[in-house]
Amino acid sequence: MDSVAHLQDYQVVEFRRYRTTHGERARFAAYFDAYFPEALEQLGAMVFGQFLDRDQPDRFTWLRGFKDLGARPIVNSAFYYGPVWKEHRTKVNAILPDSDDVLLLRPLHADRGIRVLPAVDPVDEIGTPRGIVVAQIFPVKKGSEDAFAARAEAEFERYRINGVHEAGVLVTLDVPNNFPQLPIRADGPWMVWIGIVENAQTLAATLEPNLGKAEKALTDSGLLRAPIERIIMEPTPRSRLRWMHGSASPP
Repeated sequence: MDSVAHLQDYQVVEFRRYRTTHGERARFAAYFDAYFPEALEQLGAMVFGQFLDRDQPDRFTWLRGFKDLGARPIVNSAFYYGPVWKEHRTKVNAILPDSDDVLLLRPLHADRGIRVLPAVDPVDEIGTPRGIVVAQIFPVKKGSEDAFAARAEAEFERYRINGVHEAGVLVTLDVPNNFPQLPIRADGPWMVWIGIVENAQTLAATLEPNLGKAEKALTDSGLLRAPIERIIMEPTPRSRLRWMHGSASPP
C-alpha cells in the first residue's frame, strides 16, 4: 500500500450508475478501462473502481473521487473539455443512453471513506480472481440521517467476517451541483455501504444472510422512505477496487 499512500483522502465521491445499450456493456467497459482511469487521475480525481451489475446486464457502475468539492468542477472541466474525452466521446456516448443516475456523496466519517487500492498489475494479475463488490443503498428519511447512521453502523458490525472487507460507508453530500453539465440526483438523502467479498461461496453462505438480517432490522426502524437496494457487481479487469489479501481489512 506504500505505492498509493499519496492517493488517499478523497472527500467527495460520485456513485455513478450507467445504462448501456443492450448487448454493448462489455464494449463500454473495455473502452472505459482502456481510456479513462489514468486520464482522470492525472487531473487530480480518482477512479476507485468500476463494476458490472450481476442482475442487470446493461448496468455499469463506477466510483469517482475528488479531494474536495472545489476540485470537482475544475477536474471535470479539464476532462470533459480535454483531449482524451474529445477523442473517444462519440463512440462511448453512442452506446451509453443513460448516465444521469448519480449520487453525490461524502464519507460518513473520516475513517469510512473509500480506500484507494493499488492499480491492477497488467502482468502479475492477469486472469486472477477479483472478488465480488456489494453495495447497499439506503434511502433515508430526511431529518433522520443521524439516527439512521447510528442504527446502520451497529448493523454493519454483522459484516465484519472472514472473506469480507468493508470498502467504505458514504452519505449524501447535500450541496448544489457545482458542475451542472453532469446531473446528480436530488432525491436524497442516501447512505451507501460498499464491501468487497472474496468469492461467491462467501457471499452466499456468509454475507448474504447477514445482509438480509441487517436490511430487515433497518427497514423495521421506520427511518427509511423506500426499500433498500442491494447491488451485486463484478469488478472489471482494471478496477482498483477488487479482492486483495490484506487490503482494506477491517480494524
